[in-house]
Amino acid sequence: MSSRNESDSLDRDNVAGSFRVTSAAHGACGLHSACPGRQAPVLSRRGFLQHSAAGFGMLALQAMTATASSPHLRPRARNIIFCFMDGGPSHVDTFDPKPMLKTHEGKAIGDSAVSKRSQSSANRVWFGSPWEFHQRGQSGLWVSDLFPQIAKLADHLCVVRSMVGELPLHGQQALLLHTGRILGQAPSLGAWVSYGLGTENRNLPGYVVLNNDWVPNGGLENFGSSFLPASHQAAMVRAKGIPVDNIMAADKSAIQQRTLSLLAAQDAEFASQSSDARAIEGAIANYETAYLMQSAVPDIADVSQEPEHIQKLYGLDSTDEHQRLYSLQALRARRLVEAGVRFVEITCPSFDGNNSPWDQHGQLKQNHEKNARITEQSVAALIIDLEQRGLLDETIVLWAGEMGRTPHTPAVNATAGRDHHVNGYSLFMAGGGFKGGMAYGATDDFGNSVVGDPLDIHDIHATILHLLGLEHERLTFRFGGRDMRLTDVHGRVIRELLS
Repeated sequence: MSSRNESDSLDRDNVAGSFRVTSAAHGACGLHSACPGRQAPVLSRRGFLQHSAAGFGMLALQAMTATASSPHLRPRARNIIFCFMDGGPSHVDTFDPKPMLKTHEGKAIGDSAVSKRSQSSANRVWFGSPWEFHQRGQSGLWVSDLFPQIAKLADHLCVVRSMVGELPLHGQQALLLHTGRILGQAPSLGAWVSYGLGTENRNLPGYVVLNNDWVPNGGLENFGSSFLPASHQAAMVRAKGIPVDNIMAADKSAIQQRTLSLLAAQDAEFASQSSDARAIEGAIANYETAYLMQSAVPDIADVSQEPEHIQKLYGLDSTDEHQRLYSLQALRARRLVEAGVRFVEITCPSFDGNNSPWDQHGQLKQNHEKNARITEQSVAALIIDLEQRGLLDETIVLWAGEMGRTPHTPAVNATAGRDHHVNGYSLFMAGGGFKGGMAYGATDDFGNSVVGDPLDIHDIHATILHLLGLEHERLTFRFGGRDMRLTDVHGRVIRELLS
């Protein structure tokens, strides 16, 4: 297992302006106890920045230098890898077996099954799963044949079958999943984790999205920092071509440092004239992070030095280009958390131009199998790889789409699909303090609505933060006259999910 505390390849104190965390950088934090990462002001080596522009030259980049020195609780986990299954995998075809769908296949669902939280009408018909379900592992957890590799890891999976959303619309549900609000305009989960805990590697940001050159429904707000300092928004790393634009320096290091010093001085002067300097502080933070990433990103993004058996484990030898792209990003995700990045998200490749790849209104069997082939080997490999490196106990793997899919369809035929469904769907977590080999909550006999232990995404967010050592009601930021938090006025820690 690689050490997370190895010396960084660049000394932050030698970077332009030598910025450190100051009380100004955390001044808006509403934590009832000391803010995560709060440090006393440290004077810059550059005297003119110390004395000019009301001292804004000493601004520090709290996300970049923060450490987990003051969590609210003893953390069980240190990192998260979020495998975002954009579009909504079908719960009744993956982790929530419903044999009654086959028994009643083709029969009208009737008025009693119509829901405003799904695309439904009384004349639609029940549609049984094209895949068989089996009990897996020692726990006997039900997983369908759609996921043969993940099924082998059933004893690691904490499945929630009783998720309830708000609107059967991709954009709103994706924003809800990421930010806790259907309208966005709020920081994403990754941004809150970065804000609360910082990064363990000063050469890398606290939040990275391993993307595939397109933007999911809901837009970039899914990955944004909103009213949190801009240094907490996601850094994007693409699968194809150069991972990050301009990552190779055009100028020598000495010239870059002089340029950053000039920018820092100009920004400090501008900040001194601003009523709220946090946006300017965030810009300064991003300049410095970009400089430091030049040494770290190319090395981490290059997986060619990984052993051949690890590359094959993830699927890098696949003949399917989309699977190779996803496996590359999954392997990079492990390398990023190993290097100390707090929150890593992986999006799915789009193989048909659809920016919601799991959104199968038609051709359910063909395209769900395609999505499973692209992603599930790599997700399973990620869990295996983390475990064998001793990292799974401290890394949460979250697998989730923004919604489920209807257990009914307009007509059962070879090209039948499923539509949007948010009044009962599934997701799973593995590692990081979650209990393995269990299923929590229940939907009715047809998978149409939750009948036991309903949860919403705020409960999942609260539970994840809890395992990271953060109390969701105390992780706040003063904005718009109130203490804002990821879970808003909702959410509770679901202790039944914890090991």
